Amino acid sequence: MSPSSANGPDPGPTGAGNGPAVSRREFDALFEAVRTWGRWTPADRGAWNRVTAEHVRRATAAVRSGRVVPLALPWNTLPGPDNPRPALHHMTDLGDVQSPEPSTHKDFIAADYHGKAVTHLDALSHVAYRGRLYDGRTAKEFVGASGARFGAVSALGPLVTRGVLLDLPAVLGIRWLEPGQAVHAQDVLAAEKALGVRIGEGDAVLLRSGHVRRRRELGAWDADSASAGFHVDAVPLLAERGIALLGGDGDSDVRPSPVDGVHSPVHALVVAAMGAPLLDNLDLEALAAATAAGRHEFLLVVAPLNVPGGTGSPVNPVAVL
Repeated sequence: MSPSSANGPDPGPTGAGNGPAVSRREFDALFEAVRTWGRWTPADRGAWNRVTAEHVRRATAAVRSGRVVPLALPWNTLPGPDNPRPALHHMTDLGDVQSPEPSTHKDFIAADYHGKAVTHLDALSHVAYRGRLYDGRTAKEFVGASGARFGAVSALGPLVTRGVLLDLPAVLGIRWLEPGQAVHAQDVLAAEKALGVRIGEGDAVLLRSGHVRRRRELGAWDADSASAGFHVDAVPLLAERGIALLGGDGDSDVRPSPVDGVHSPVHALVVAAMGAPLLDNLDLEALAAATAAGRHEFLLVVAPLNVPGGTGSPVNPVAVL
């Protein structure tokens, strides 16, 4: 990656940094290479089965300062180019509904959260490739109008594991990666070396591209058209390391997609092939500041809502340093 175009005001319509292009045939071969179908029971917890009690014990034992860093964006009720269906929040009781003393105040929240504006978890039922969910289940058979009967977020439960922050702008000495810039396998390896950390079995890997900082300084843009994220060539390395979760301050996919006919290839590879849930739209700015002293590993706690049949959940992950 080059820092030369890192700080422009508008991503524009092009995605010159998102290549090289990958054919559908190459992508399908990659899907087969990283596929873990049939490996775990229960299957709809996927790669979260990698996280054993020993993983949790080691992750908690590594906590040093006890500093807690929340990783979620604020609940976004404002429309914008990256938020066409804003989240809802309104009051339902202003202390005038129930009988006096004590007065109570109540509100309502709702969100079409699978987008670019709400921090959320993608469960295994969220993504199918060629009509099949993770573990080879037929999407039309297991996902219907009442929700998912396989791979629902309710099957996951909470995750407590070691988190690793790949802070690419810090490695490159820039403010952010430009929308459309791909992160490749060699970039992951270089970041590990520069940051003094190595991704391991059962880890949660979080990619900071600087998306949130760029949005705050320059304003929102259509992140469906252009965003920094992983190129598909980084996925075999993540699969080889045995990650349990992938997340970032975007949605992990570089956009435009480098794969013809596949709009979210990293989603397909990580969720549908590897069985690893995704965390989208994290705010990693405070975590980047907290880890700037040189320690880029931490305890990560992710507790999605228990929604039977849900394809994911709004979530506020927490890093503990």
